[in-house]
Amino acid sequence: MPRIALYPGSFDPVTNGHLDVVKNAVGLCDRLIVAIGIHPGKKPLFSTDERLAMVEEVFAPIAAAAHCAFDCTTYDGLTIAAAQKHGATIMIRGLRDGTDLDYEMQIAGMNETMMPQVHTVFLPASVAVRPITATLVRQIAAMGGDVSAFVPDQVATSLKTKFAA
Repeated sequence: MPRIALYPGSFDPVTNGHLDVVKNAVGLCDRLIVAIGIHPGKKPLFSTDERLAMVEEVFAPIAAAAHCAFDCTTYDGLTIAAAQKHGATIMIRGLRDGTDLDYEMQIAGMNETMMPQVHTVFLPASVAVRPITATLVRQIAAMGGDVSAFVPDQVATSLKTKFAA
C-alpha cells in the first residue's frame, strides 16, 4: 500500500519554511499532495492559480529528486476530509516552536477523533527557517523590503512583481 501524505496550508506565498517541510516530507511517503486551503473569508495576496503554480514550480522538482510522486490541489472544507478524499493516511504539519506545537496538537487530536486512519506527522523546522512566516514575508515585501532570504528565488520575483503594480 503506497504511503500518501497530505501537506495542507495557504502557501500565500510559498516560503523557505514550506520548502524545508517538503524536503523532509518526501522522504516519508511515496506520494505527497500539497493542498492549498481556500477560505472564503480570507483575501489572499496571490490568487489560487498563482499559488498552485508556485507550489508546482517550487516543490515538484524536490519530490522528483526524491522519487516521490507529487500533486497539488485545493480544498475548501475540512482538511481531514481533503486527506480522506485523496487517500492520504499521513497529514504533514510543520512546527516552528512550542506555540505551533500546542495549536497543532489540538488539531491533530480533533482530526484523529474524526478519522483515526489519518496520522499527523510533525516535522520540526530547521533552525534557519524557524522565524519565517508567510504573514511576515508579505508584510516585508509590501513595505519594499528584501525577502530573498525567506523565500525561493521565483517567489521573491513574484512578490516584487505583485507589489510593483
